[in-house]
Amino acid sequence: MFNKTEIEQQVAEFLLQIKAIKLQPANPFTWASGWRSPIYCDNRITLSHPAIRTYIRQQLSALIQEEFGVVSCIAGVATAGIPQGALVAQELGLPFIYVRSKPKEHGTGKMIEGEILPGKRVAVIEDLISTGKSSLQAVAALREAGYDVAGLAAIFTYGFDAATENFKEAKCRFATLSNYNALLKYAEQNAYINTSDLDILKQWRENPSTWGQ
Repeated sequence: MFNKTEIEQQVAEFLLQIKAIKLQPANPFTWASGWRSPIYCDNRITLSHPAIRTYIRQQLSALIQEEFGVVSCIAGVATAGIPQGALVAQELGLPFIYVRSKPKEHGTGKMIEGEILPGKRVAVIEDLISTGKSSLQAVAALREAGYDVAGLAAIFTYGFDAATENFKEAKCRFATLSNYNALLKYAEQNAYINTSDLDILKQWRENPSTWGQ
């Protein structure tokens, strides 16, 4: 049985345990976008831990079947979604392709790598959802190539309202193994953060683009 709450907490535990997610309210990070943030997430680190990598592979596979039903192909989003997607495709015994962030600048100029099979029902794999824009670029490329996109699955989401709106506008379903609320709950219960840290982390999520300015 797919126990969503149990999986959310387990994934949150793993990500904090191996420092794939770091919480630093007193010493914020600066993202590539220029946003200041008390949290940093790098789910690539899960690939270096075989037991955690296996758990995530199995649960992403189960999540796809639970949320999207039968699919006939898996697509990873470059770059961090590629290894996770390949692992899921192996688990489900399905063809795998991946979507570049922009078309290849030489040769065929392809956006999608792998055998293109128009009409196939595809599940898209990401490692992380922030605003969802890069993920939805991949979804658009797959649709343009003739795929039926069943939805997108990821390891973690910050739970921004902008992401929900962007996916809704694109008419694309998405589901994640864990999320920001589950992470904060686990972090507080297990002394990764204190009450004042929790307040800061909640404030950041309310308006991340202007927080810390």
